[in-house]
Amino acid sequence: MLQAQIFIDKDNLIHSQPLYEFIMQFLLRHNVKGATAFTGMMGFGINHKIKRPNQIFSFDDPSMMIVFIDEDEKVLSVLKLLREQYKGGLIITHPVDLIDA
Repeated sequence: MLQAQIFIDKDNLIHSQPLYEFIMQFLLRHNVKGATAFTGMMGFGINHKIKRPNQIFSFDDPSMMIVFIDEDEKVLSVLKLLREQYKGGLIITHPVDLIDA
């Protein structure tokens, strides 16, 4: 199994739709087993500027992370198709083990 994490800014749009909604619908259309979107409380990127989107009078873009897990081949093929639609953001993958309850 492979887990993908997609890091984007919450305010980004694609085709006048919020990017995170576009990605979640994209994953759903491609029959990914499941996905979750998280909003970041604080963070920084390559520029080392801390973003605090929840502070009063903050103009920082809130960051988001979309996580999904599926079979290795499925994750890689879906990410390739997603990259054809959207070039931005940061995407990482790593192997995971599923632990049954």
